[in-house]
Amino acid sequence: MRLSQKARMNRMFTHGGCLDVALDHGVCNEPGFLKGLENMESVVSTLIEARPDAIQMAYGQADLLQSRPEKDKPALVMRIDMGNPYNDQRHRVMWSALQNHDEPIIGALEMDAACVVVNLFMLPDEPDLFHQCVKNISRVRAACHTYGMPLMIEPLVMLPNDVRGGYQVDGDAEKIITLVRLASEMGADIIKADPTADPEDFHRVVETARVPVLVRGGGKEDLKTVLRKSAALMAQGAKGMVYGRNIYQHDNPKAVVNALMAMIHHGASGDEAWDIYNRG
Repeated sequence: MRLSQKARMNRMFTHGGCLDVALDHGVCNEPGFLKGLENMESVVSTLIEARPDAIQMAYGQADLLQSRPEKDKPALVMRIDMGNPYNDQRHRVMWSALQNHDEPIIGALEMDAACVVVNLFMLPDEPDLFHQCVKNISRVRAACHTYGMPLMIEPLVMLPNDVRGGYQVDGDAEKIITLVRLASEMGADIIKADPTADPEDFHRVVETARVPVLVRGGGKEDLKTVLRKSAALMAQGAKGMVYGRNIYQHDNPKAVVNALMAMIHHGASGDEAWDIYNRG
């Protein structure tokens, strides 16, 4: 890894772990994702005060973080692609595209991002969508190498739309491991992976990746359940989490951040993290 890549990753992985709070949901064009993100300036201010390791945003909102003067504010992780697999109805044409095809990471360089993130979608009967993602990653990987930018790849294995309706993750360990291996082979510096249906299988995802693995959060769940599941995944070798709705849609995002940071950086158990959350 080049020194510039290592320096950027050090801004995310403080003391070896990372809590990346995802606020990049506006690019998904899904109304339900935006609950809690109506006032982005307020959300970013709350999170800067809460002090996670990183905040994940798209170019058009990144100024709300990077214009702030705090020296110890969270690192910026920039989402540089978008697509339509997140909606509750399957589209006639499924697509994924880079936000800037010709210079895919120029916005991240402009905004002094610590990392960029792109999707690797695997949907049933959607080979063209998968192919688009592979092409996107290939283009981004080359740009990241040129400019020393770490690349986070987000492999997403999804269930058929008619199983549960809309954007739903397939927790099959074999499918996740296979797609994580592809992301690793394509040159990921960080992998954002879905949890396996059985958390005890997640060590296999970590071993396959050979780079730091951050657990993807998905939809909002009962917080005590989230904390216990997160602790189990950390015990399997995850280096942290990329959580969005389980933080920003919560009544007290700062308390949730405190609980997760204690888990990532101080080895708190799920029950200990729950106690930390309740202390506010």
